[in-house]
Amino acid sequence: MSQNDDGTARPGQGQSQGQHAASPRNPNAAPPRKQSTAGAWASGGTLFAGVLMLVIGFMDVFQGIAGIAQDDVYTRVGDYVFKFNLTAWGWIHLVLGVILVIAGYGILKGAEWGRVAGITLAALNVLFHFLFLPYQPWWALFSMAVSIFVIWALASDEAYGPDERY
Repeated sequence: MSQNDDGTARPGQGQSQGQHAASPRNPNAAPPRKQSTAGAWASGGTLFAGVLMLVIGFMDVFQGIAGIAQDDVYTRVGDYVFKFNLTAWGWIHLVLGVILVIAGYGILKGAEWGRVAGITLAALNVLFHFLFLPYQPWWALFSMAVSIFVIWALASDEAYGPDERY
């Protein structure tokens, strides 16, 4: 850092690398915030969560189109409490998929509404895929696991202060 003859910083000159805001000359400045390992995972996880929401959203769109286009694309289930017409499931997946894609885009752009929508829609995705388990069990379990990771990553990102957490 450039200094005047009296040892003070020149106006307009920033700190050089390696110097922190808290120094002997400025003891009241807060030291740089160190991010925990879990926080680093969550921060990187937020970007990954946005990408996963896009992927899961597009997969839900394709799953919905398949269910709408051909009613016998999924195996028939016997007496199931949450049994819907497969065309209805197709529309559910199509609408949810489109909204997931929009929320994933919002997360990647860093929009606050994207984080809130992402958590909410990922929770809905877990619920809908739980109800869809008899039709596609492996895909439903995979989608539920990805959605749970998305919820965790978006809810535990330490880039936002403790007052801004959900």
